[in-house]
Amino acid sequence: MDRRSFLQVGIAATAAAATISALTTPAAAQADSAPADLPSLKGKTIAVSIVGTDHFFDLKAYQAQIAEIERLGGTVIGLDAGRNDKKLVAQLQTLVTQKPDAVIQTLGALPIVDPGLKKLREAGIPVFTVDVVTDNAINNSTSDNFSIGAQLALQLVSDIGGKGNIALFTAIEGVVPCEIRLEQLHAVLKYYPDIKIIQPDLREIVPNTIQDSFQKVTALLSQYPEGQLSAIWASWDIPVLGATQALLAAGRKDVLTYGVDGTPEYVSLVADPNAPAGAVAVQQPELIGKTAVWNVARHFAGQTVPATSFVPGVLANKQNAREIQKQVGQAG
Repeated sequence: MDRRSFLQVGIAATAAAATISALTTPAAAQADSAPADLPSLKGKTIAVSIVGTDHFFDLKAYQAQIAEIERLGGTVIGLDAGRNDKKLVAQLQTLVTQKPDAVIQTLGALPIVDPGLKKLREAGIPVFTVDVVTDNAINNSTSDNFSIGAQLALQLVSDIGGKGNIALFTAIEGVVPCEIRLEQLHAVLKYYPDIKIIQPDLREIVPNTIQDSFQKVTALLSQYPEGQLSAIWASWDIPVLGATQALLAAGRKDVLTYGVDGTPEYVSLVADPNAPAGAVAVQQPELIGKTAVWNVARHFAGQTVPATSFVPGVLANKQNAREIQKQVGQAG
């Protein structure tokens, strides 16, 4: 499925769900037990390629994929690029030669991974992805980033009273989930003209994201003294983890941070009534990883799988974060 088709499907799905709830309740979000009728992967070798495992979401999705393939009787080839783009390109090229029965690519900027995914598809190797929207994959398993982005934006607007200056960390180019979350933020802010985005955007750095965002926000605070900045937003939560630490170090409680993923350290800050972390959209990396594997198994059994499998998230804010921690298995 190409990006335009994916966006159209997502918009339609979000509109249909809007009358009930954009994000699931915590209990529903944790309904990740395997379906009873899953086909076996016995005799199949499945390669799991990932950008890196230094981030909570990435690690949990990767571990869940490996465990689920093995539980279904398959053999795993695990490849971790360690946040090295050259290594990521090389490991996809290696898989063309190795010829596993299927490949699951987890994360990655499209300009980096798509040429390798195309070669895999052309070699007759079925490709599945997690958070990668490409015509070269049979299925992409991902959070409902349309709802996640909109609900996080609405929480931000509510918390700051519909007015004030906000700073944004630039969404990672070529990473469609991050782009969608940013687009949803802009869609919401269109109706709140008293909220101004300060320019230029803060630029994300990977790796050393926390240290870099700490330094950038520390400098930003000197430009915007108390009362002149209301919020800091990022399309994932590692930049705002560093931002929140900078706010705490500066003693600034007038600015709130907002992000996506559900990294335990950041969820803990949201749960802390004295920390300036406003909300986080908590994803379900284990369920997303398992869903990708289930789609592989169904494909080999001759079953039809959707082009995109949307997995719900849950919004944790100051009011419910303690409960969310319990529901998602993070110590509160």
